[in-house]
Amino acid sequence: MRAILPNDRPWIPPELADGEGLVGVGGDLSASTLLKAYSDGVFPWFNDDDPVLWWSPDPRAVIEYETLHVSRSLARTMRKGIFHVTIDQCFERVMRECGVGRPEGTWITPRMIDAYRQLHRLGHAHSLEVWKDDELAGGIYGVAIGAFFAGESMFHRVSDGSKVALVALMTHLQARGYELIDVQMTTEHTRKMGAVEIPRTRYLRRLRQAVGKSHIRFARYE
Repeated sequence: MRAILPNDRPWIPPELADGEGLVGVGGDLSASTLLKAYSDGVFPWFNDDDPVLWWSPDPRAVIEYETLHVSRSLARTMRKGIFHVTIDQCFERVMRECGVGRPEGTWITPRMIDAYRQLHRLGHAHSLEVWKDDELAGGIYGVAIGAFFAGESMFHRVSDGSKVALVALMTHLQARGYELIDVQMTTEHTRKMGAVEIPRTRYLRRLRQAVGKSHIRFARYE
């Protein structure tokens, strides 16, 4: 696979990739490159010692508003009002917390943190924080372009912290008019919360429509 392609994108069109979805090697993590990647249905995922690897797996995992699953116990927990939600209050801290304590290692390296911090400054990367007794209990961060949101990772320090974060994020995105919420690949946790897989071709069609909705804004909570 070529490291740099003639169109200045270090990846091939996702439609040409196999199911595993490795579409490119090399390039940089500049804000412009990352925005091109997400708009093309591609995301970076690599270990610290690797070159930048670009992926677009098939099928693709998404969470639909109608498939989001909130268990009875989680609903009871949320009704108790023991958690408080904020947006974009400590983006870098949330991102760093998402990389802590992973026995398999983490892709949330200093290079990735620097890159997404720049996206945050530009208004394209956001965090949602969940607090309990003034302590950070959980959170989630991701990338927003038009009516598209890519959830990158989440964490919890208190039981249900990440679940509350995901439900609060979905509520916020629906209220703002977001149309496609990407979680890239399913995990046991996201499946329990309602993540489903769709063919990459369908995902790419929906993505192109969503990123073109320039009127959508990811505003802070009042």
